[in-house]
Amino acid sequence: MEKIFGKPLITQEEILHRVRELGLRITRDYEGKNLVLLGILKGAFAFTADLARSIGIPAQIDFMMTSSSKTGSGRELSAPSLDLTGADVLVIEDIVDSGHTAHLILEALAKHRPESIRFCALLDKTAGREISFTPDYTGFSIPNKFVIGYGLDYKNKYRTLPFIAVLDQTS
Repeated sequence: MEKIFGKPLITQEEILHRVRELGLRITRDYEGKNLVLLGILKGAFAFTADLARSIGIPAQIDFMMTSSSKTGSGRELSAPSLDLTGADVLVIEDIVDSGHTAHLILEALAKHRPESIRFCALLDKTAGREISFTPDYTGFSIPNKFVIGYGLDYKNKYRTLPFIAVLDQTS
């Protein structure tokens, strides 16, 4: 495999430690609630799986997928397969940068009448924010760089890296 990244920005050990911390906090916050973990594909697949295993209470798991619209007019979002009415939904996203996708997700989920909607992002890139949005749970704040690994990709490659690295776009 052609190496187009250098030293990890966030190591596998750092990720796993932070995911366990988030799992403990979410366990406390959602004790006794009707928790639905809603992973956003494709980028959050690894984070969703690891986080779900770190949460110590029963939870349902569902996924939604975002994609670029075929007309080029922005992002499209698939519907959840579970009935979210009255559920406490925790959206699990790989990265929040501009805030546009997070806004789209929250707007779409509100139509399903959940009891609550909170947002958990592995990475928060505030320097790229165009819409005011702050995740309820954040793994790491990162600089305004293009990152790959642990679910995040470049041209659908590098999702399986066990760490987060900055993409060297000069290669």
